[in-house]
Amino acid sequence: MQAAIKDKYGITARLNEGAGGIFEVSIDGKTAYSNQTTYRFPTDEEIFEKIDALKR
Repeated sequence: MQAAIKDKYGITARLNEGAGGIFEVSIDGKTAYSNQTTYRFPTDEEIFEKIDALKR
């Protein structure tokens, strides 16, 4: 996922270690994706859609 974000947007995603299988993607303090609501790991395309929506 980190590599996919770098390839598409040219930015380096920062990984923060968590506990309990939590996976979140945040941009400028806004949560774009959280597996606490979907209970699964997202596809790259799902993350891209969420990132694009927050950038608008």
